[in-house]
Amino acid sequence: MKLTHINILVFTLVAFSAPCADAQTKAIENEDLALEEIIVTANKREERLIDVPMAITAITGLELEARGIDTIQDLSFAVPGMTMREDGPGSYQIFLRGIANAYGGGALVSIYQDEIPLVLSGYEILPTRVMDLARVEVLKGPQGTLYGQGAVGGAVRYITNRPLLNSFEGSLEANLYNVASGDWGDFITGIANIPVVEDQLAFRIAAEFGNGGGWQDQPEADIEDGNGEDLRNIRFQGLWKPVEPMDVFFTYVNYHADYELGQGYEQPDRTVYVAVDPAHRLIPKIWNYDVYNLEAHYDFGAAELMSSTSYLKMDLQYPFSYYGGPDTVYEGTLSGYSDRYNPGHQFSQELRLSSTDDSPLQWTVGTFYRDVNIETNIPNGVTGYYGEVYYFTYYVTNTSKSYSFFADASYQINDQWNIGAGARYFKDKQTEEYIPNPVQSSTFDSVDPRIYASWTYADNRNVYASITKGFRSGGFNGFDYATGAELPDFDPESLWSYELGYKATILDGALFLDLAAYYTSYNDMLRRGLILVDNAIGLQSFTSNIGKAEIKGLEAGFTWRATDALTLNLSASFIDAEVTQLDAEGSANIEGDPIDYVPEFSLSVGGNYDFNWRSDMPGYIRASYNYRDEMPYVDRTSFPAANVPQYSDKIGLIDARLGLTFGRTYTELYVQNLTNENKYIDPYHAWNNANRTRPRAIGIVFGVTF
Repeated sequence: MKLTHINILVFTLVAFSAPCADAQTKAIENEDLALEEIIVTANKREERLIDVPMAITAITGLELEARGIDTIQDLSFAVPGMTMREDGPGSYQIFLRGIANAYGGGALVSIYQDEIPLVLSGYEILPTRVMDLARVEVLKGPQGTLYGQGAVGGAVRYITNRPLLNSFEGSLEANLYNVASGDWGDFITGIANIPVVEDQLAFRIAAEFGNGGGWQDQPEADIEDGNGEDLRNIRFQGLWKPVEPMDVFFTYVNYHADYELGQGYEQPDRTVYVAVDPAHRLIPKIWNYDVYNLEAHYDFGAAELMSSTSYLKMDLQYPFSYYGGPDTVYEGTLSGYSDRYNPGHQFSQELRLSSTDDSPLQWTVGTFYRDVNIETNIPNGVTGYYGEVYYFTYYVTNTSKSYSFFADASYQINDQWNIGAGARYFKDKQTEEYIPNPVQSSTFDSVDPRIYASWTYADNRNVYASITKGFRSGGFNGFDYATGAELPDFDPESLWSYELGYKATILDGALFLDLAAYYTSYNDMLRRGLILVDNAIGLQSFTSNIGKAEIKGLEAGFTWRATDALTLNLSASFIDAEVTQLDAEGSANIEGDPIDYVPEFSLSVGGNYDFNWRSDMPGYIRASYNYRDEMPYVDRTSFPAANVPQYSDKIGLIDARLGLTFGRTYTELYVQNLTNENKYIDPYHAWNNANRTRPRAIGIVFGVTF
């Protein structure tokens, strides 16, 4: 750890867990400057944040808007310790707490909208936007007991505003902005809550439409500002309460996004380079999906039964281009591009029974089933190798049918001590079919426990400890393109995480602190193995279990209401993550290598000042600074030893926003990336596969509520 980083962490002496949290809050009485008491549902039941034995960041919908957080990329900068790899708009992998690995078939972080799982695989995750949300919760550390095998590093939950049964309300908002050295963009967002039958039936509609805002050029193809967005995002919800103990909640989402230049990769001059033929126009990126969910609750008095049934259908079309540049072992001799089409669908069903009384014993039991099918079709692939150009096609279908049973319980021994434990049994049958090769099939299973305890040694001062296990299924490497021989499969990977934390509210409730330290033993880690090259096909590699890694981390943050008008928050993360043991030959790593996509230090600091322009015109000023250290990428099969690790840039982004309200109308002026930083977010730029920070954007918002 660098000395300056130690000084910052010691100075803050606080933990990063939830600068702003949960829409379900209750003011602390008799304290003018007291922060709101925070209620979260991370354990799938309502609890005070200070009582939950895990690190959680929860940001309210209003705070998301004030901080200009719209996409998962924005969220990753606002949450220190959270990073991602993005292959064009809406296609991403999320990493948390040093659990960062671009290889393997499954996700490392689960994504949910309410009770709907949005992750189909490690690479097919439905993009979602910050629209009409109550809050976003980021659960840090393994969440396998309650959220399944895709939550090795944690889980991100988008909690929507549900229909109100007795209130007609809504809003209409226009957002116009300009991107530096790019195009104008606009968003129109509308929200309507419509009660139909008093106390029984209501509907809520939220929709946004966006256009433009691009800044990337492909001059050889006469494309300017080609990554501008054509967006349609519509969410329809219904809430029906036929009898007092029962409610039924329905959600439908229709999402469409279209980008002429859809890779997201760009050069420092904001141009896009297409390998083999720079003048070639790649296919546009088009993201289409539909989500259907039926959620029902029945309250038995001492317990509540929940059923969530979901069906997702996606149709993704995207271009892909790569170039083994001068820094790679290919020294500019290998390049290619392809058209890719990924249709898929997923059905899931969860049944859960949870306690709801005030007894010392709190518990949750449930079962979860998932059936997913994803196709990857490449009808037009082109590879250039040592000056020769080859053409290829590629078709593969992946299926997964899994089920699990889980249980978790905690017991309040006395006023000070609470202990708990849980476990999940998971079984997954996967198949993979490469046309015209045979079908591969395998079954993976795991038992993932956790134990935890908390000690309330004084009012609103808690110490907690937990031990949790995370698990990710194995998978297939397919076949050698040249010979048709089956490549070796890869086994599951797992980890154990040990966490010690402290949460407290002090200064008469005006300051919330949260400290966390953790150690993770990462076993059978998946990484790139031996690379094969065939002149008629191009580049081929396979994934293997290379050995073990260790991760040590500290998190610190606070929220402080300094005056009636001024609230300050800060969060910071330090992570030391490295490969410690190799069990495979021909690996991309050696012992002592850092883990990919893990910054050593990251920081988010911000402040909000409320004021009155006039007695009838309240306003606010919000400013934030997000910093992230460079992130490494190590691959000795692709890079000469002298060129590893590859690194992203160090990044510091400043955002600011000014808002005023007059009656039912409001306006906001904002700037994102105030200093117009132009830096690599991703370390994979030597392969021409890295995105950069978005240029400065200046915008104005006009809105009306009703």
